[in-house]
Amino acid sequence: MTDPYAVPVPRGYRTGHWEVREPIATGAFGSVYEGRRVGGPADLPRTAALKFLPTGTGTPRQLTHLRELIDREVELHRRLKQPRLIRMYETLVVDDPERPALDGATVLVLEKAEGSLGALLDRAPRPDAGPALLAQICEGLAQLHRAGWVHGDLKPANVLLMKDGSARLADFNMAGELEGTHAYTPAFSTPDYTPPELLWAEIGERGRRIRPSADVWAFGVLAHLVLTGSFPLPGGTPSARRDAAVAYARGTDELRLSPELPDAWRRIVRDCLARTHADRVGTDALLRRVEEAAGTGRSPRLPRVLLPRRRRGAVALASAVATVAVAALGYGISSWADSGSDDAKPSATTAAGYGATELRTDRGIPVRYRRLIVDSAHDCLQREVSPALIAAMLKVESNFDPNLSDPAKNEYGIARWTPGVLRWWSRSDGVPASATPTPPLSPSVSIPAMSRYLCFMEPRLDTSLPGDRRLLLAAAYRTSYKKVNAAGGVPPKYHDYTTRVAHYLKEYAPPTAK
Repeated sequence: MTDPYAVPVPRGYRTGHWEVREPIATGAFGSVYEGRRVGGPADLPRTAALKFLPTGTGTPRQLTHLRELIDREVELHRRLKQPRLIRMYETLVVDDPERPALDGATVLVLEKAEGSLGALLDRAPRPDAGPALLAQICEGLAQLHRAGWVHGDLKPANVLLMKDGSARLADFNMAGELEGTHAYTPAFSTPDYTPPELLWAEIGERGRRIRPSADVWAFGVLAHLVLTGSFPLPGGTPSARRDAAVAYARGTDELRLSPELPDAWRRIVRDCLARTHADRVGTDALLRRVEEAAGTGRSPRLPRVLLPRRRRGAVALASAVATVAVAALGYGISSWADSGSDDAKPSATTAAGYGATELRTDRGIPVRYRRLIVDSAHDCLQREVSPALIAAMLKVESNFDPNLSDPAKNEYGIARWTPGVLRWWSRSDGVPASATPTPPLSPSVSIPAMSRYLCFMEPRLDTSLPGDRRLLLAAAYRTSYKKVNAAGGVPPKYHDYTTRVAHYLKEYAPPTAK
């Protein structure tokens, strides 16, 4: 695999009624394995996806609420012929003192999927099953909203495709329970699917206030992408499209949808992407219109590009991994294991060029970190937090060395984190870990945490400070935003550091992204 698993679990390991089988994916907030049921209640499936969350991180912010949601919606799932929300069958806590790396880890037992919409679109843009899948995605949003929840991060990677071809909404790390008309979610989301009002929203102690209309906006973007192969707002990068969304919302630009969008869907997408939340179509009305435009409520057949080819011997798993690609089944994981098989070569090629419009491919940035760097930068809505900045800082901090260890300064890993500080930024839901991480610190945790910390500090830097705000952010990472503000810029002690960051920032950013 290209990067150590965040939570390494040996094949055959047992927890609860489950035996760990093949690894599926890993990322900044856990690792996913196939699980086989060994005994236990007959109403549990024979296989499931086991998502292991690292020891010390506790359970995600929404875990208790999600369990309550499932309890409340048991009857709903029984009534529905085809529920559109991924099922979480149970949660477990590993009790194994003889394995300190696993002892105390939380395990989510989830419905196992065959792939994700993101993987499908990577391999087959504008799929024939697109309209039917959109109807099912919209049905999932309606089920979620009726239950009193906002998803908060609807995007192709978070839509799972099941064995029968049906769609499920997944990854509720950013989900929020409605309190009246609003919910609260962490200040991290995917810019391409974030409505304009959230791009400049104030961030309080509980996070950002969000409405169900945010999911409606994201659905409009998703529908345009599925049906035309392009985003509805112009721009070659997420940052450019984010700027276009702001210009559109402020009335300085018009919405120009693709001419390839069918008329019925054009009206739907336009009503989803209304400038203000109040003007967007409601979820129930949207569902009726989408089902009518799709012309079917039946599950489409599973797209052939997601069906793993049966091969002899151990390479069958490699085929399945490469076929589903990097979307990681939408379980909130962003980095796939690399099997090293021939079938994995297209994915490796894709990784080598991933984010090429924002991060040069010919300047020595390790391929295995490209996707993690680019995706981590995109999780922050502050434009200064770019893939080039993160790559430049990693180069200066450690020369991309994942095993860096500097006990004299208490700094470790690719981003030179002090473990006691990393504790506050290691989780994607904005809640500090319940225990201080113990070195070695994996890149899959360290790099996203760097982006979160930079994203937190950017709006807290004084707007009157002179110089490149990216370098001010780099200095703040080395010291603190308060010290940068107090110094009126980069403190003298960090001039050499920021000079080096500036050098690599210029080297790593493509000409159009500088």
